[in-house]
Amino acid sequence: MPEKAIELTRHQTGAGGRWAADGRWLIPSFCLRQVMEVPASAAGAVINACKTDTAASGALLAPVDADTEVWAAGVTYLRSREARMRESDTADVYDKVYDAARPEVFFKCMGWRARGPCENIRVRRDATWNVPEPELGLVNNCAGEIIGYTAGNDVSSRDIEGTNPLYLPQAKVYDGACALGPAIVLCGAERMGQLPIVLSIVRGGETLFEGSTGIGQMKRSLEELVACLYQELTFPGGSVLLTGAGIVPGDDFTLTPGDRVTIKVGHLQLANTVDSTP
Repeated sequence: MPEKAIELTRHQTGAGGRWAADGRWLIPSFCLRQVMEVPASAAGAVINACKTDTAASGALLAPVDADTEVWAAGVTYLRSREARMRESDTADVYDKVYDAARPEVFFKCMGWRARGPCENIRVRRDATWNVPEPELGLVNNCAGEIIGYTAGNDVSSRDIEGTNPLYLPQAKVYDGACALGPAIVLCGAERMGQLPIVLSIVRGGETLFEGSTGIGQMKRSLEELVACLYQELTFPGGSVLLTGAGIVPGDDFTLTPGDRVTIKVGHLQLANTVDSTP
């Protein structure tokens, strides 16, 4: 049996966010960059050296620091390609990028903008077709090594992107459009290949949608996506890369305020309620 992976969480305290590992506080000065600046093989030792004996408490925040960059890849699953082609007036661009040598990669948010478990996500007030996108979030160090994963929600406005692909930043980047958590599971990509991803959406106590997929259904490898992101960019504090959505609700579905969205990646469960106010 493989050794149990370390799990990093970040909690709200009276002095701001504080990191913990496996349910125990890390020293107050710990930040994610300390793990990102060392080789992947040394990350566990850095964390263990910062552990205390005190149990962590407080609401869970997104497991990133304010300066962590969150990026995303798109059209990495066949299901995503099909959905994008149906929504778009220029459908051929999604068909081409699915098979192209270069994947679609775009900026999602800075860490300070990411929402954590139990915090609200949002739909744009100027959009009419909004969906959650459940994704594996790769946690990568400054050298581009994959050191762990988290669960992510790349909330998107399908009608805005569908009108014109150049509107993608507006469809993808706004307050409340990214949720991460509840933890970072420290492990290499070789332990992620069989991770299941599950999405459920509840409205008024009734389950409106349920779907599942797996990392094995992705068109591209995890290492390929990270290599593309790091090819011409440096990340001194590391990065999180959302790897695309393989679960897409039907074309007749749109999120509304009050909906409860739950995403499971492996054993991680990220749940958020939808709101429309900033």
